[in-house]
Amino acid sequence: MQILQEENEMSGKYDVIVIGAGPGGYVAAIKAAKLGLKTAIIEERRAGGTCLNRGCIPAKAMIHASSLYREMKEAERFGVSASDITYDYGKIVAYKEETTDKLVQGVEQLLKANGVDVYEGKGTLLEEKKVRIQKKVEDEEDSTIAESAADDTVIEGENIILASGSKPLILPIPGMDNERVLTSDALFAMKEAPKSLIIIGGGVISVEFATVYASLGCKITILEAMPKLVPNMDKEISQNLKMILKTRGIDIHTSAAVQGVTVEGETCTCHYIEKEKEQEVTAEYVLCAVGRCPNTDGLFGENVKPDMERGRVLVNENFESSIPGVYAIGDLIFGAQLAHAASAQGMVVAEKLAGKEPSIDLSIVPGCVYTDPEIASAGITEDQAKEKGIAVKCGKFIMSANGKSIITQEERGFIKVVAEEATGRILGAQMMCARATDMIGEFVTAITNGLTVKQMLKGMRSHPTYNEGIGEALEELEGGAVHVVPRKKK
Repeated sequence: MQILQEENEMSGKYDVIVIGAGPGGYVAAIKAAKLGLKTAIIEERRAGGTCLNRGCIPAKAMIHASSLYREMKEAERFGVSASDITYDYGKIVAYKEETTDKLVQGVEQLLKANGVDVYEGKGTLLEEKKVRIQKKVEDEEDSTIAESAADDTVIEGENIILASGSKPLILPIPGMDNERVLTSDALFAMKEAPKSLIIIGGGVISVEFATVYASLGCKITILEAMPKLVPNMDKEISQNLKMILKTRGIDIHTSAAVQGVTVEGETCTCHYIEKEKEQEVTAEYVLCAVGRCPNTDGLFGENVKPDMERGRVLVNENFESSIPGVYAIGDLIFGAQLAHAASAQGMVVAEKLAGKEPSIDLSIVPGCVYTDPEIASAGITEDQAKEKGIAVKCGKFIMSANGKSIITQEERGFIKVVAEEATGRILGAQMMCARATDMIGEFVTAITNGLTVKQMLKGMRSHPTYNEGIGEALEELEGGAVHVVPRKKK
């Protein structure tokens, strides 16, 4: 990054100081600068944060590479013969890192081009809206990275945005401190693919990693404490995903409470309780994928700490904390722990600080899972509507009848739309099919703008496309899709 070199000096007072250059922080900084605010950003590692360096982007690069390998092995079904299909894990990792580097460089260039002052180091909030930056210097004696107080810089801002993100959550059970028990960060750093892997947790991170390594021939076991995979998703999605992953050779145990991990040599044993019986399973490594927690290490100085709950900063509707002029976004606060949610929040905070009306409706947050097939959702499910006492009607289209899906021989999938019964207004959508993560944007736009089923059907959809499935689901809501066999009258 372009780094400012001032030592122990005030660089004037900034309008906005952002701590953390992840998807929330760097977007907030760039937007603030574009709106004429003098802006600084502080990052102790690389621009882009967890999402760009250790999360979303590297994971999706690995998913793409592993899916390509699996598709090549299955090419015979398309009349294409391929033999001796292999993969080089080192080259897959290199491709992942090259992809990440390109995007990191892009963020750095955008910060520079928009006149954002970039500081490298650990940002700590002090009193009177000052921020101390602890620069990291190399220790010549042991070549490790150490913090030098002599190199600290202090800057002052009218407004501070806290965007330090999150870190992997570690279960408080025996054996989790063993080096063969990995976080997602550690798994990304491995130079060889594991031969077998136990994944603790059945959420988004878990099923995405399972997709990657199962495609590469790794024996995967998933242990999820809740009764279903991806617990926050529509139950139909969860059921179908479980069946698909099982066909890929993945061993899945739900309602399985992990008690601890023991390690002997290169073998890890996971001890868990399932159906009131003590069980165990072994593998080369264990991945703890039970979520993430706020990264507040060193974020607050003495006597400077906003109101918090369960480790998260409490904010009002403007994302302002209990300390006036100090804001928090992204994984530091309650709400969707997603990169695009953090970016949208950063955009809104910057706009409000500049006296502008927010350009984004933050109430509708799409959720995406990059399994094969992809999963995406927006708004509320049918069950959630019932819980709220909202009368709804639903339309569903099974994608096995979609021309593009037949061409590409996609596995089971569907598009489901939830609309208010009285008005036809779109309230939610759940999708499990190819390109679902791209297509969900159509429903985000519809829900945000209060569009009805009839209004969405006004637009013609191209043929053959996966997107036609959206039209079919909407038509089903209106009385029957053309490519759906009518239900027999009772």
